[in-house]
Amino acid sequence: AREILEALRARYPRLISPELDDICYATQNRQNAVRDLAQSVDLMLIVGARNSSNSNRLREVAARSGCPAYLIQDASELQAAWWQDPVQRIGIGSGASTPEVLVEQVVQALVQQTGASVVNQDGVREHVMFRLPRELEVQAA
Repeated sequence: AREILEALRARYPRLISPELDDICYATQNRQNAVRDLAQSVDLMLIVGARNSSNSNRLREVAARSGCPAYLIQDASELQAAWWQDPVQRIGIGSGASTPEVLVEQVVQALVQQTGASVVNQDGVREHVMFRLPRELEVQAA
């Protein structure tokens, strides 16, 4: 990705790109959010595919923060043994490509199984827009 970005900058000197060291700002934002949330809950659930590097890293980030963490693909993989005492707060995160409907199903299943209430926490709002370089905008028009 870095080589491609360097080639694009060489060809389009006025190229505007995210001002981050990591090309994937969305992944970094999710890791930061999971790291923060893991410090205030007793258990973390990451919803995502087992073959998703992003989802696996999120589970690892939570675990490295000292919080037990599980990677689940959907609500059918929830295990009641995970939230027995002393677990009182469960955090939920998801991989970047995880459909929101799967996350909502996990939340609803947890509410049904535990009687818990849900508190949403806003993460970083991503407002990055990628514009075409002027040369390409002219060609596209």
